[in-house]
Amino acid sequence: MAEETEEKMGFLEKFSMWSAKVGNQIHLRTLRDAFATVMPIYIMAGIAVLINNVVFPLFWPAGSTALANVQAWGAAITQGTLSIASILLAGVVGYCFAKNKRFENPLSCVIVGISALVIMMPQTVMATVGNFLYATNANDKTAETLSFALTDLAGKLSLPDGYALSGVDASSVLAFSNTGTNGLFGAIIIGLIATTLFIKFSQNEKLKVNLGEGVPPAVAESFNVMIPMLLTMAVFGLVAALLKGLWATDLMTLIALGVAAPLKGVMNAGPWAVIIIYTFANLLFCLGIHQSTISGVLAEPILTVLITENMAFFAAGQPIPADHYMNMQIINTFALIGGSGCTLMLLLDTFLFSKNKASKEVAKLAILPSIFNINEPVIYGYPLVYNLPLIIPFVLIPDLFIGLTYALTCAGILAPCVVMVPWTTPVFVSGFLAVGGGMNGVVAVIWQVIEVAAGMAIYLPFMKAYERAQAKMLADAEE
Repeated sequence: MAEETEEKMGFLEKFSMWSAKVGNQIHLRTLRDAFATVMPIYIMAGIAVLINNVVFPLFWPAGSTALANVQAWGAAITQGTLSIASILLAGVVGYCFAKNKRFENPLSCVIVGISALVIMMPQTVMATVGNFLYATNANDKTAETLSFALTDLAGKLSLPDGYALSGVDASSVLAFSNTGTNGLFGAIIIGLIATTLFIKFSQNEKLKVNLGEGVPPAVAESFNVMIPMLLTMAVFGLVAALLKGLWATDLMTLIALGVAAPLKGVMNAGPWAVIIIYTFANLLFCLGIHQSTISGVLAEPILTVLITENMAFFAAGQPIPADHYMNMQIINTFALIGGSGCTLMLLLDTFLFSKNKASKEVAKLAILPSIFNINEPVIYGYPLVYNLPLIIPFVLIPDLFIGLTYALTCAGILAPCVVMVPWTTPVFVSGFLAVGGGMNGVVAVIWQVIEVAAGMAIYLPFMKAYERAQAKMLADAEE
């Protein structure tokens, strides 16, 4: 028995060490920190999308001028958040990477990250045009602007059979498809590469410009990084020129096709990848190491990208594609009720069925934070750490809810999540908001009620087993 225990502990110790190494890997840690930093922006975008598309139509008729006017509020917020999400993330990634590398001038890395991202965007984009605008009098700049439909112009052009005019090439513009949620993977990769290269150049003393003493610190720092910054931009400019000249493409397109699409496919090829990651993450939590060490670096960045894209689809009135059904909001809303391991159900069982005074005291202290999905008091106070009877449901229940929620979404019973609500939003409220409210929200709440009841039923026998073990240990100690 002792040898078996040593073997198990040896595996657990190795697992903990491996997990800690993964969680502390500087690039993965940078992603976790960067997404945590920009999360308020995404949450604000979710609130604006929800109000614009659910609340305002309750008071103004669809298609009316009044509705369009009030929806300008949410549209402006969406434009300043989701539509420039990749630009914001590229700068934040650069800053977080510099802080993790202990680089002395992290602000310069923000500039490098954003600049490199824009350099790698296409210089000409295809713009979809619905109407052409023209002035009634070319000499009169104040003349009224008129418009005519694209289809009218297409009818006057000599197009080959089977072809139609769908858009125009536009230069000197940035497309939201690159600056917005579709460009997040590009922002991550380019931000990390550009900042890494810039810091490497900056560590070369020969590339620093020393202005001597008596110079303001801000000026001295800017000259210290001037040559490394110029070299970094030159490298990215060269890559952009080669891609355009040799292959008529750009790095953003290559990342979207070669990196973003496969990663999204892995997360949505059934729920198995997400379930595996959260199984190990929650098991790690039961060993005393926070689950975000695994889930925060391996799953959450990709799942967060998917929910931000869903918000953009929802704001534009477009259907949610099936490859976006699995996202971060499914996890926060339906698989982590009360926090990791869905411990709110354990606390409810404790209040209703427990005879252990210590457990009930912990439950009294932990119930309020748990309502807001903060469950560290339960993890370390109940405790769940190294508590074998309770580890089983702690790991099993979130996996079960991830799989079932994804299946119900694919079956059309649950609506896809389209709003990123704060992860501290209490159960039932979170479900109603995450799917956009209305009848979809009611169905989501009903599913959360079923989840709470099922979670309590699963936790109960394991809680009883834990209390019997505690009672036996107490009796043995008294003897």
